[in-house]
Amino acid sequence: MMRSLYAAISGLQNHQLRMDVIGNNIANVNTVGFKASRVTFKELFSQTLRGAAAPTPPVRGGTNPIQIGLGTTLSGIDVVHQPGNPQVTGVNTDLAIQGDGFFVLQDATGAEVYTRAGDFRLDAQGYLVSGDGLLVLGWQDTGGNLPPTRDATNLGPIRVLDPDADPATEPRDVVVSFSIDTAGVITGTFADGSTRPIAQIALATFANPSGLLRDGHLYRESNNSGVPDVGAPGTGGRGTVQAGALEMSNVDLSREFVDMIVTQRGFQANSRVITTSDEMLQELVNLKR
Repeated sequence: MMRSLYAAISGLQNHQLRMDVIGNNIANVNTVGFKASRVTFKELFSQTLRGAAAPTPPVRGGTNPIQIGLGTTLSGIDVVHQPGNPQVTGVNTDLAIQGDGFFVLQDATGAEVYTRAGDFRLDAQGYLVSGDGLLVLGWQDTGGNLPPTRDATNLGPIRVLDPDADPATEPRDVVVSFSIDTAGVITGTFADGSTRPIAQIALATFANPSGLLRDGHLYRESNNSGVPDVGAPGTGGRGTVQAGALEMSNVDLSREFVDMIVTQRGFQANSRVITTSDEMLQELVNLKR
Protein backbone atom coordinates (compact mmCIF):
# COMPACT_ATOMS: atom_id res chain seq x y z
CA MET A 1 0.00 0.00 0.00
CA MET A 2 1.03 3.59 -0.51
CA ARG A 3 2.78 5.39 2.34
CA SER A 4 0.63 8.45 1.75
CA LEU A 5 -2.48 6.55 2.90
CA TYR A 6 -1.08 5.88 6.36
CA ALA A 7 0.52 9.32 6.65
CA ALA A 8 -2.85 10.91 5.85
CA ILE A 9 -4.64 8.65 8.36
CA SER A 10 -2.30 9.85 11.11
CA GLY A 11 -3.07 13.41 10.04
CA LEU A 12 -6.82 12.77 10.28
CA GLN A 13 -6.54 11.24 13.74
CA ASN A 14 -4.44 14.07 15.15
CA HIS A 15 -6.60 16.80 13.65
CA GLN A 16 -9.60 15.10 15.25
CA LEU A 17 -7.81 15.29 18.61
CA ARG A 18 -7.03 18.95 18.03
CA MET A 19 -10.68 19.65 17.26
CA ASP A 20 -11.64 17.86 20.49
CA VAL A 21 -9.37 20.19 22.47
CA ILE A 22 -10.72 23.28 20.68
CA GLY A 23 -14.28 22.14 21.37
CA ASN A 24 -13.50 21.75 25.08
CA ASN A 25 -11.90 25.22 25.18
CA ILE A 26 -14.93 26.84 23.59
CA ALA A 27 -17.33 24.90 25.84
CA ASN A 28 -15.53 26.36 28.88
CA VAL A 29 -15.33 29.94 27.62
CA ASN A 30 -17.37 31.10 30.65
CA THR A 31 -16.06 28.61 33.22
CA VAL A 32 -14.54 30.28 36.29
CA GLY A 33 -10.78 29.76 36.52
CA PHE A 34 -10.60 27.59 33.37
CA LYS A 35 -7.28 27.41 31.52
CA ALA A 36 -7.27 26.71 27.80
CA SER A 37 -5.23 23.88 26.26
CA ARG A 38 -3.26 23.79 23.04
CA VAL A 39 -2.20 20.90 20.82
CA THR A 40 1.19 20.52 19.16
CA PHE A 41 2.20 17.93 16.55
CA LYS A 42 5.52 16.41 15.56
CA GLU A 43 6.68 14.23 12.69
CA LEU A 44 6.18 10.54 13.43
CA PHE A 45 9.35 9.06 11.90
CA SER A 46 11.02 8.78 8.52
CA GLN A 47 11.95 5.83 6.35
CA THR A 48 15.51 6.09 5.08
CA LEU A 49 15.85 4.99 1.45
CA ARG A 50 19.49 5.91 1.23
CA GLY A 51 21.88 7.18 3.84
CA ALA A 52 24.23 10.10 3.56
CA ALA A 53 27.60 9.61 1.85
CA ALA A 54 30.73 11.47 2.86
CA PRO A 55 32.64 13.39 0.18
CA THR A 56 35.79 11.81 -1.27
CA PRO A 57 37.70 14.81 -2.65
CA PRO A 58 38.81 15.46 -5.26
CA VAL A 59 36.96 12.60 -6.95
CA ARG A 60 33.42 12.93 -5.65
CA GLY A 61 31.29 15.15 -3.42
CA GLY A 62 29.02 14.00 -0.61
CA THR A 63 25.34 13.12 -0.96
CA ASN A 64 22.47 13.85 1.38
CA PRO A 65 20.26 11.15 2.87
CA ILE A 66 17.00 10.30 1.10
CA GLN A 67 14.14 9.91 3.56
CA ILE A 68 10.35 9.78 3.35
CA GLY A 69 8.21 10.94 6.26
CA LEU A 70 5.50 8.55 7.42
CA GLY A 71 3.04 10.88 9.11
CA THR A 72 2.47 12.90 12.24
CA THR A 73 1.90 12.19 15.90
CA LEU A 74 0.82 14.10 18.97
CA SER A 75 3.65 16.04 20.59
CA GLY A 76 1.66 17.33 23.54
CA ILE A 77 -1.52 18.87 24.90
CA ASP A 78 -0.36 21.73 27.11
CA VAL A 79 -2.41 23.82 29.51
CA VAL A 80 -1.84 27.55 28.98
CA HIS A 81 -1.66 29.06 32.47
CA GLN A 82 -2.08 32.64 31.35
CA PRO A 83 -4.23 34.54 33.90
CA GLY A 84 -7.84 35.25 32.99
CA ASN A 85 -9.54 38.58 33.51
CA PRO A 86 -11.13 39.20 36.93
CA GLN A 87 -14.86 39.83 37.02
CA VAL A 88 -16.25 41.81 39.96
CA THR A 89 -19.12 40.00 41.72
CA GLY A 90 -19.37 41.87 45.02
CA VAL A 91 -19.57 38.60 46.98
CA ASN A 92 -16.95 38.79 49.73
CA THR A 93 -16.18 35.05 49.59
CA ASP A 94 -15.46 35.17 45.85
CA LEU A 95 -11.69 35.34 45.39
CA ALA A 96 -9.49 35.91 42.35
CA ILE A 97 -5.72 35.43 42.25
CA GLN A 98 -3.59 38.17 40.72
CA GLY A 99 -0.49 36.09 40.05
CA ASP A 100 0.65 32.51 39.50
CA GLY A 101 -0.61 30.83 42.66
CA PHE A 102 -3.31 28.22 43.23
CA PHE A 103 -5.81 27.89 46.06
CA VAL A 104 -5.16 24.81 48.20
CA LEU A 105 -8.17 22.56 48.86
CA GLN A 106 -8.68 19.26 50.65
CA ASP A 107 -10.60 16.53 48.85
CA ALA A 108 -12.75 13.80 50.38
CA THR A 109 -9.71 11.53 50.90
CA GLY A 110 -7.76 14.21 52.76
CA ALA A 111 -5.37 14.82 49.86
CA GLU A 112 -4.45 18.32 48.76
CA VAL A 113 -5.75 19.54 45.41
CA TYR A 114 -5.38 22.91 43.73
CA THR A 115 -7.60 25.28 41.80
CA ARG A 116 -7.82 28.77 40.32
CA ALA A 117 -11.61 28.89 40.74
CA GLY A 118 -12.31 31.01 43.79
CA ASP A 119 -16.10 30.74 43.95
CA PHE A 120 -16.10 29.91 47.66
CA ARG A 121 -18.84 30.04 50.30
CA LEU A 122 -19.45 29.14 53.94
CA ASP A 123 -21.01 25.83 54.97
CA ALA A 124 -23.34 25.15 57.91
CA GLN A 125 -20.38 24.79 60.29
CA GLY A 126 -18.84 28.09 59.20
CA TYR A 127 -15.98 26.57 57.17
CA LEU A 128 -14.85 28.17 53.91
CA VAL A 129 -15.51 25.64 51.14
CA SER A 130 -15.49 25.43 47.36
CA GLY A 131 -18.62 25.10 45.24
CA ASP A 132 -18.51 21.30 45.52
CA GLY A 133 -17.86 21.29 49.27
CA LEU A 134 -14.08 20.88 49.41
CA LEU A 135 -12.43 22.59 52.38
CA VAL A 136 -10.26 25.62 51.64
CA LEU A 137 -6.92 25.35 53.45
CA GLY A 138 -4.93 28.03 55.20
CA TRP A 139 -3.86 29.01 58.71
CA GLN A 140 -6.31 29.59 61.55
CA ASP A 141 -5.65 32.26 64.17
CA THR A 142 -4.66 31.27 67.70
CA GLY A 143 -5.82 33.81 70.25
CA GLY A 144 -6.09 36.60 67.71
CA ASN A 145 -2.66 35.97 66.17
CA LEU A 146 -1.82 34.07 63.00
CA PRO A 147 0.87 31.38 63.31
CA PRO A 148 4.38 32.85 62.94
CA THR A 149 5.31 30.07 60.52
CA ARG A 150 2.91 29.67 57.61
CA ASP A 151 3.85 26.85 55.26
CA ALA A 152 2.64 23.39 54.21
CA THR A 153 3.45 21.86 57.60
CA ASN A 154 0.63 23.61 59.49
CA LEU A 155 -2.11 23.94 56.90
CA GLY A 156 -5.67 23.32 57.99
CA PRO A 157 -9.30 24.02 57.13
CA ILE A 158 -10.40 27.64 57.55
CA ARG A 159 -13.32 28.25 59.90
CA VAL A 160 -14.74 31.75 59.62
CA LEU A 161 -17.87 31.46 61.78
CA ASP A 162 -18.70 29.44 64.90
CA PRO A 163 -22.45 28.75 64.70
CA ASP A 164 -22.44 27.40 68.27
CA ALA A 165 -21.15 30.64 69.82
CA ASP A 166 -23.75 32.37 72.01
CA PRO A 167 -23.96 36.15 71.41
CA ALA A 168 -25.17 36.68 74.98
CA THR A 169 -22.37 34.85 76.77
CA GLU A 170 -19.60 34.74 74.12
CA PRO A 171 -19.78 38.02 72.20
CA ARG A 172 -16.02 37.87 71.58
CA ASP A 173 -16.50 34.68 69.53
CA VAL A 174 -19.53 35.76 67.47
CA VAL A 175 -18.54 37.09 64.03
CA VAL A 176 -20.82 39.87 62.86
CA SER A 177 -19.04 40.47 59.54
CA PHE A 178 -15.70 39.75 57.91
CA SER A 179 -13.51 40.93 55.06
CA ILE A 180 -10.58 39.48 53.10
CA ASP A 181 -7.58 41.60 52.12
CA THR A 182 -5.03 41.16 49.32
CA ALA A 183 -2.80 39.04 51.58
CA GLY A 184 -5.64 36.56 52.06
CA VAL A 185 -6.12 37.54 55.71
CA ILE A 186 -9.72 37.15 56.87
CA THR A 187 -10.45 39.84 59.45
CA GLY A 188 -13.61 39.56 61.51
CA THR A 189 -15.72 42.09 63.34
CA PHE A 190 -17.15 40.52 66.50
CA ALA A 191 -20.26 41.12 68.56
CA ASP A 192 -18.23 42.84 71.31
CA GLY A 193 -17.06 45.46 68.79
CA SER A 194 -13.52 44.12 68.44
CA THR A 195 -11.76 43.25 65.18
CA ARG A 196 -9.00 40.68 64.76
CA PRO A 197 -7.65 38.21 62.20
CA ILE A 198 -9.57 34.97 61.89
CA ALA A 199 -7.41 33.09 59.39
CA GLN A 200 -5.26 33.46 56.28
CA ILE A 201 -5.80 31.69 52.95
CA ALA A 202 -2.87 29.72 51.52
CA LEU A 203 -1.61 29.77 47.95
CA ALA A 204 0.70 27.29 46.23
CA THR A 205 3.00 27.60 43.22
CA PHE A 206 4.70 24.93 41.11
CA ALA A 207 7.92 24.90 39.14
CA ASN A 208 6.01 23.49 36.16
CA PRO A 209 2.28 24.22 36.43
CA SER A 210 1.72 22.74 32.95
CA GLY A 211 2.76 19.40 34.45
CA LEU A 212 -0.19 19.30 36.85
CA LEU A 213 -2.82 16.60 36.35
CA ARG A 214 -6.24 17.97 35.51
CA ASP A 215 -9.19 16.58 37.46
CA GLY A 216 -12.15 18.61 36.30
CA HIS A 217 -11.69 22.12 37.66
CA LEU A 218 -9.04 20.82 40.07
CA TYR A 219 -5.33 20.14 39.61
CA ARG A 220 -3.24 17.45 41.25
CA GLU A 221 0.50 17.17 41.72
CA SER A 222 2.28 14.96 39.19
CA ASN A 223 5.79 13.59 38.71
CA ASN A 224 6.64 16.51 36.41
CA SER A 225 4.89 19.41 38.12
CA GLY A 226 7.31 19.76 41.00
CA VAL A 227 6.28 19.86 44.63
CA PRO A 228 3.91 22.63 45.78
CA ASP A 229 5.53 25.68 47.33
CA VAL A 230 2.87 26.73 49.84
CA GLY A 231 2.89 30.15 51.46
CA ALA A 232 1.00 33.34 52.13
CA PRO A 233 -0.41 35.45 49.27
CA GLY A 234 1.89 38.28 48.26
CA THR A 235 5.07 36.31 48.96
CA GLY A 236 7.31 34.15 46.77
CA GLY A 237 5.64 35.16 43.49
CA ARG A 238 2.35 33.54 44.49
CA GLY A 239 0.33 36.64 43.71
CA THR A 240 -2.27 38.50 45.73
CA VAL A 241 -5.94 37.83 46.41
CA GLN A 242 -8.74 40.06 45.16
CA ALA A 243 -11.92 39.64 47.18
CA GLY A 244 -15.33 40.15 45.61
CA ALA A 245 -14.14 39.00 42.18
CA LEU A 246 -13.68 35.80 40.16
CA GLU A 247 -11.06 34.92 37.59
CA MET A 248 -12.77 34.14 34.32
CA SER A 249 -11.66 31.69 31.65
CA ASN A 250 -8.56 32.62 29.65
CA VAL A 251 -10.05 31.21 26.42
CA ASP A 252 -9.56 33.61 23.50
CA LEU A 253 -12.53 32.97 21.20
CA SER A 254 -10.96 34.68 18.19
CA ARG A 255 -7.88 32.46 18.44
CA GLU A 256 -10.02 29.34 18.97
CA PHE A 257 -12.11 30.03 15.85
CA VAL A 258 -8.98 30.62 13.76
CA ASP A 259 -7.51 27.37 15.09
CA MET A 260 -10.81 25.67 14.27
CA ILE A 261 -10.59 26.82 10.64
CA VAL A 262 -6.97 25.73 10.35
CA THR A 263 -7.80 22.35 11.90
CA GLN A 264 -10.76 21.84 9.58
CA ARG A 265 -8.64 22.64 6.51
CA GLY A 266 -5.91 20.31 7.72
CA PHE A 267 -8.48 17.54 8.13
CA GLN A 268 -9.86 18.22 4.64
CA ALA A 269 -6.37 18.19 3.11
CA ASN A 270 -5.56 14.84 4.68
CA SER A 271 -8.91 13.49 3.47
CA ARG A 272 -8.02 14.63 -0.05
CA VAL A 273 -4.68 12.80 0.17
CA ILE A 274 -6.53 9.58 1.00
CA THR A 275 -8.97 10.11 -1.87
CA THR A 276 -6.17 10.82 -4.35
CA SER A 277 -4.12 7.85 -3.16
CA ASP A 278 -7.19 5.64 -3.59
CA GLU A 279 -7.62 6.89 -7.16
CA MET A 280 -3.98 6.09 -7.91
CA LEU A 281 -4.44 2.58 -6.53
CA GLN A 282 -7.57 2.23 -8.66
CA GLU A 283 -5.55 3.12 -11.74
CA LEU A 284 -3.00 0.49 -10.78
CA VAL A 285 -5.68 -2.18 -10.36
CA ASN A 286 -7.16 -1.27 -13.75
CA LEU A 287 -3.85 -1.88 -15.55
CA LYS A 288 -5.00 -5.47 -16.06
CA ARG A 289 -8.41 -5.57 -17.68
